[in-house]
Amino acid sequence: MTRNPAANREQFRPENHPNDHFILTTVVGSYPKPKWLNRARDLHHGELEVKAADRASDEPRGSFDIDVDFDEGNWQEAKDDASRLITNEHERAGLDAVVDGEMRRNEMVEYFAERIAGYEFHGPVKVWGHNYFDKPSVVSEVEYDEPWLVDEFEFTNDVAQRPVKVPITGPYTLANWSFNEHYDDEAELAFALAELVNLEVEKLVEAGARYIQIDEPALATTPDDHAIVGECLEYITDGIPEDVRIGLHVCYGDYSRIYPEILDFPIDEFDVELCNGDYDQLDVFTEHEFTADLALGVVDAHTAEVEPVEDIVENVQRGFEVVPPEQLTVSPDCGLKLLPRDIAYGKMENMVTATRQLEAALDRGEVDLSGVAARADD
Repeated sequence: MTRNPAANREQFRPENHPNDHFILTTVVGSYPKPKWLNRARDLHHGELEVKAADRASDEPRGSFDIDVDFDEGNWQEAKDDASRLITNEHERAGLDAVVDGEMRRNEMVEYFAERIAGYEFHGPVKVWGHNYFDKPSVVSEVEYDEPWLVDEFEFTNDVAQRPVKVPITGPYTLANWSFNEHYDDEAELAFALAELVNLEVEKLVEAGARYIQIDEPALATTPDDHAIVGECLEYITDGIPEDVRIGLHVCYGDYSRIYPEILDFPIDEFDVELCNGDYDQLDVFTEHEFTADLALGVVDAHTAEVEPVEDIVENVQRGFEVVPPEQLTVSPDCGLKLLPRDIAYGKMENMVTATRQLEAALDRGEVDLSGVAARADD
């Protein structure tokens, strides 16, 4: 059973929204970091290499380490500035629910593993090609020590003019993407982590968060374990009020292996990555009535091209093949952090423009919704 998305969706409609119809626009989470933030990180960790040349000689350019006093306070200020900048960028693009682009996070598992007692790091492992991941190990019982994201949310919420969404890596991915050296099996580890995530979500709600997205990319790679994810979500949402919107983001995979089972998950919104697959799996979600809200990727997070507004309008309309407008959220397919920043911004801006144009067309009765109505009558 879903929770009650109709009870919490309207709070994200802007006061000056121009249309009667409202399709919620947001982003999945990550966003390109300003180049200066990466340089600030290197300074903080003492890793900066500066290109230099002796202009008075014919010596070739080289590099050398420099000793710069860039302490924790400087690093914190740099992260604050980046969070403020990207939050403003999301609002300037017109998004209804914003994030800070995860400016304070390094990687979606590593960031949390560093904050959970019971995890240790032993060095990076090769995952594909020339890419490496600092895969952590669970060596003892996992425990909640201090809040993970509350400070991030409170800062972003203070600087934002629009509602803030909080993405958080889910317990199944935290378990699946780690070495398990302590628990009997992965399910036991995932359930233990789910209790910690519940504590964090409770603290976020106490701090004022009203939109929380659980990221479970591992579900797309091991979909036979959807029952474990469902039970984890029961832990996570236990005691969370209905006015808090709970989303679940699952990256590209074989959705037919987890649908319609995900409709039994205690979530308000299911976020899927379909744009980069040209919506070849959209029919999966038409075989059973989609009772949750659908968060549909309408721009491709993997291509460094800004889709034209008219193309995005067509992509948004694909969502109406599954749900009516009042159950649709639109976003990029996935996090945008690997794109050039101007491309990421262009995608968001065009996505919002396309959505507002489509809302106006819905107000004028110019959009055919007969397919959705027919399925609702079945």
